[in-house]
Amino acid sequence: MTASPFDHPFLSGLLGDDETASYFSAEADIRAMLSFEAALARAEATHGLIPAEAARRIAEICAGFSPDLPGLRAATAQDGVVVPDFIKQLRVAAGEEAAKSLHLGATSQDVIDTSLMIRLKAVVFLFAGRLSAIITSLGGLDRQFGGNQLMGHTRMQAAIPISVSDRLTAWRAPLETYRDRLTEQSFPVQLAGAAGTLDKLGPQGLAIRASLAQELGLTDAPQWQSQRLPIADIAGLFASISGSLGKIGQDIALLAQAGGEIEIAGGGTSSAMAHKQNPVSAEVLVSLARFNATALSGIHQSLVHEQERSGAAWTLEWLLLPQIAMATAASLRLAGELAGNIKRLGAV
Repeated sequence: MTASPFDHPFLSGLLGDDETASYFSAEADIRAMLSFEAALARAEATHGLIPAEAARRIAEICAGFSPDLPGLRAATAQDGVVVPDFIKQLRVAAGEEAAKSLHLGATSQDVIDTSLMIRLKAVVFLFAGRLSAIITSLGGLDRQFGGNQLMGHTRMQAAIPISVSDRLTAWRAPLETYRDRLTEQSFPVQLAGAAGTLDKLGPQGLAIRASLAQELGLTDAPQWQSQRLPIADIAGLFASISGSLGKIGQDIALLAQAGGEIEIAGGGTSSAMAHKQNPVSAEVLVSLARFNATALSGIHQSLVHEQERSGAAWTLEWLLLPQIAMATAASLRLAGELAGNIKRLGAV
């Protein structure tokens, strides 16, 4: 039993997405944090801040390190963040000499924010692929049924006849925009130090940050530890995607309610009425769109990030952003399945 429907034993069958969930697992977070520490050491060695031998040792340890998870859990309860104990464990594994160079000039937020960007980059690549597949499916429906007629509706009232192609164009156009925005999305590295000034890296700080970004395949950018636009921007894009998919779901549910203008395979059954074939996927797309619209307001609250670092705003992001991503993943999965299950649209 879990508190989240996204990994609930049976609700996850409807709302879950194992592929996306894997990027928000503790294992994925740990791998990304280790990647940060190894890349930071290499960048600092490149610019002469730490010995090359120390960087090699740190990279070697990071490649095979498995932290004590119960220890991390207990320490996070006290510290409010996982990194201090994570680095403590990693320093023990690295040995006394290399430990002096590990995590040099970085702070907890650098590790956690950069880990998130590494993982979000993979999630966004996955989402762009799913959007492309949905767009292709809608194009196939257009070729097959685009010339058929639908009754157009304005303000929930019958208006004038339109073509199926007209409706499909309204569904497809925003998805093409989102796909393009996803492929153009930047993922900034976070390296700012204790208070956002790179104080311990001295005049080499900017060069080290640029090298770190290159090592990790991220964008070099000024510190954003208290300026959370990168988080708000990607959360907003995810919410827009689920919102447009929710519009498709709402339209399909209404077409199914009216009857005669759509035929869908794979509808849900009723425990009380054997004749029913409920448009479950279409309905859930509406629910997920509304969920993300609500959660996005919380992400906007986290923009109020006091002074140089906010524990409260940061924790709010941890609560909300994975849920927004999971809801978007479920929306994309369900929309892809739904598009493939449409057997007829409109009247000849």
